[in-house]
Amino acid sequence: MALVVTDENYKDLLSGDKPVVLDFWAEWCGPCRMVGPIIDELAAEYEGRIAIGKVDVDENNDIVSEYGIRNIPTVLLFKDGQLVDKQVGAAAKSLFVEKINKLV
Repeated sequence: MALVVTDENYKDLLSGDKPVVLDFWAEWCGPCRMVGPIIDELAAEYEGRIAIGKVDVDENNDIVSEYGIRNIPTVLLFKDGQLVDKQVGAAAKSLFVEKINKLV
């Protein structure tokens, strides 16, 4: 299961020693409901190697503003605390796997 990431905990997560994948989503977003289960599967598959979390855009304005999230779903990928890749919009699991494998 993906971590719940908030304005309060995202900086701690990004300063950790693992690569980080953040899924920006909202309950009312149709494409987000397609990406959400993929993110949960990836969280289980990469457990211990990558931190994978979900950010509810309706409840976390600070992180949404900091990374300029305008469309959802948006998935941001970080290595060593730096943004290295992103995917805007729904995509197949294989694309996310490809992007994640570049981080590990």
